[in-house]
Amino acid sequence: MREDEKVIVGIDLAGVEKRPTGFCVLEGLKANTCVLYTDMQIVEKTTSASPKIVAIDAPLALPKDRKSLDVRSNIHFRQCDVELMKMGIKFFPITLGPMRKLTARGIALRKSLENRGIEVIETYPGAAQDILRIPRKQNGLAKLKMGLEERGIKNLDDSMSGDELDAVTCALVGKMYVEGKHIAIGNPEEILMILPKPM
Repeated sequence: MREDEKVIVGIDLAGVEKRPTGFCVLEGLKANTCVLYTDMQIVEKTTSASPKIVAIDAPLALPKDRKSLDVRSNIHFRQCDVELMKMGIKFFPITLGPMRKLTARGIALRKSLENRGIEVIETYPGAAQDILRIPRKQNGLAKLKMGLEERGIKNLDDSMSGDELDAVTCALVGKMYVEGKHIAIGNPEEILMILPKPM
């Protein structure tokens, strides 16, 4: 199988299990999506796909000098977050309210998948969409779907949720990572955020 045909999994992770997580298996350019809820569902669905890469929309590491989310600290940003700010890309800090649960869940999911020998990368579909000049879901799902189709993604339909389309975006970034068409921002001692190479 050629590198551009490898299976990539994209996950738009929710902060808690009762909220829907968008999930995409990208084979070549064909996307198959669904909505999952529990960590067990996500791990089982991911491992059964035997992916080359899993690209997750969630913070997957803390700032280097911050040991815990539970202990008060004035350290709120990782280097990749600082670089997003410099790029003018909007995001929520990992220590802000509900983001704490998402961060804890993302870190645990990364560990679970890596323990199974699966390579995991962090990405941010909002930033990827901005770089690729694709409208974010807040500007309309039809526009986001069309933008992904213009990037070559197949098998999308009008019933897909914003979570699913963001998962497709994550998978597209994973594909670009495998193909070397990406940038990596941040400090490798924390984590590198993978984004599309600017056009």
